[in-house]
Amino acid sequence: MTDAPAPAPATPEPATPRHRNPLGNALRGALIGLVETVPGVSGGTVALVTGIYDELIDAGHRLTDAGRHLLSGPDRLAGTRERLRAVPWLLLIPLLIGMAAAVLTVAGPVASLVEDHPRTMRALFLGLVAGSVLVPVRLSGGRWRGPEIGLFVVGTLAGLALTSLPATALEPSPWIVAPAAAVAVCALVLPGVSGSFLLLSVGLYEPTLHAVDTRDVGYLAWFGLWAVVGLVVIVRLMRHLLTHHHRGTMVVLAGIMIGALRSLWPWQSESGALQGPGADWPLMLVLAVAGVACVQLLVLLESRLAARSAAR
Repeated sequence: MTDAPAPAPATPEPATPRHRNPLGNALRGALIGLVETVPGVSGGTVALVTGIYDELIDAGHRLTDAGRHLLSGPDRLAGTRERLRAVPWLLLIPLLIGMAAAVLTVAGPVASLVEDHPRTMRALFLGLVAGSVLVPVRLSGGRWRGPEIGLFVVGTLAGLALTSLPATALEPSPWIVAPAAAVAVCALVLPGVSGSFLLLSVGLYEPTLHAVDTRDVGYLAWFGLWAVVGLVVIVRLMRHLLTHHHRGTMVVLAGIMIGALRSLWPWQSESGALQGPGADWPLMLVLAVAGVACVQLLVLLESRLAARSAAR
């Protein structure tokens, strides 16, 4: 009696992104790229607000799965082609183009604004991030009970811890840049965690923006290599959490975003210590409220576009 043949491995089904407008996805990418240059603001927050967070995590997972299959097989080339066909390129390619265009064109000007008008910029982005917290709260679904409140507290403490790191000035050697890039890229995936802020904490914010401005290919290639390593790890982790623990994950992300608001408090000393409101508090309040309003308008626009797309 012969053994039954082993079933053929399942072929990954092509992903159909909910956001199919290439121009809209390029604009979403530009927003992500823009905020990634600002210490204290996360590209993952923009992905949440613009409604592509889950799709982006799934796209990253499919792409890394193709890379893993290319390295380990079986049927490396054929299997990799099948997995690459499952990647939602209609979402990913315009998004990456928009991100690259924004980073390459606004990195210098944004850094100058943050340096020349720190309180004004922090107040504006404080409002933007505060207004964004409602998105994961809504996506968590339903009223929170004891376990969810506990997860929210854990997330808040984690956000506070990450944004309370003391600033240090490390030499941008390859072995310092590598782990910094791997950790900082997590901001693309974790709302509330700013890659720019983490780079600022270890003294690599200005060297990295300078490398972008001057097109330092060696620095950027090394940084990009380790950013990819970090991205692969965090994407696979987040996809698992979103698939199996979506509600709890959204609760934790909301807490992280609240805790991370510490880094955007307008009045800070040069060392990052928080200070009391200054005489310019009315202007800062107006800017923060304007930031909240901008995010809510963006959420409203996104929900209407999604409803219109679903009706077609």
